[in-house]
Amino acid sequence: MKKIVLITGASAGIGKETAAFLQKNGYIVYGAARRTDKLKELEQLNVKTLAMDVTDDASMIKGIKDIIAAEGRLDILINNAGFGSYGAIEDVTIENARYQLEVNIFGAARLIQLALPHMRKQQFGKIVNISSIGGKFAMPFGGWYHASKFAIEGLSDSLRNEVRPFGIDVIVVEPGGIKTEWGDIAMDSLVKVSGETAYKEMVVKMDKSFKEIDDKIPGPEVIAELIKKAIEAKKPKARYAAGYLAKPLLFMRRILSDGLMDKMIMSRMK
Repeated sequence: MKKIVLITGASAGIGKETAAFLQKNGYIVYGAARRTDKLKELEQLNVKTLAMDVTDDASMIKGIKDIIAAEGRLDILINNAGFGSYGAIEDVTIENARYQLEVNIFGAARLIQLALPHMRKQQFGKIVNISSIGGKFAMPFGGWYHASKFAIEGLSDSLRNEVRPFGIDVIVVEPGGIKTEWGDIAMDSLVKVSGETAYKEMVVKMDKSFKEIDDKIPGPEVIAELIKKAIEAKKPKARYAAGYLAKPLLFMRRILSDGLMDKMIMSRMK
């Protein structure tokens, strides 16, 4: 029986690549996004598409209902929708900070709530939460983004043991640097929010450091392949990581003190 997959944030980057890759490998894939005009290419690849805004409860309820009505089940939920809105914590408005958390954590949590009754009923399910290596350590100017990713890590750890008795696995995927529109959005936001404030000198240095590694960053296909590996594992690990410097940085986070980690991070902005 082909597994039924819902992946959010399917209009670009990791979400789009993963939707296409899983469909090609025999899954029935529903790609959901707010920007439905960006889903046309996936439709041509036989990915089923849904209009879904993860900050709109009615939209999420309808999406899950439509999948269950059409397929009778939902096997895999991939919470990928998210973005990075950068800027100094002093400069980012609380309204914008709240929206970052709505998209990156509360939207994922609400979809989990909606999917779980169906997964419990069928005694099977996989919930894949796309975090980041930035869910383990934080860079300057990404405070609200990192807050959302630290939160998805903690949420996943609690959820994993809550739903294990029902045959449901919870998997965290932690991408490192990946070539998507994420980086451009984050840096554009940083320059707009803090480029002319007390932090402007650090902003210039951070923007430069991001641009310097651009040609070293792999494409989103490495994460699509990692997700497939995770959902097909008989006993999946709690966490998987891939992408530019993902494993070395996570290793350094484990062994370095906070002070040494800070020095390493700030050395990139000289």
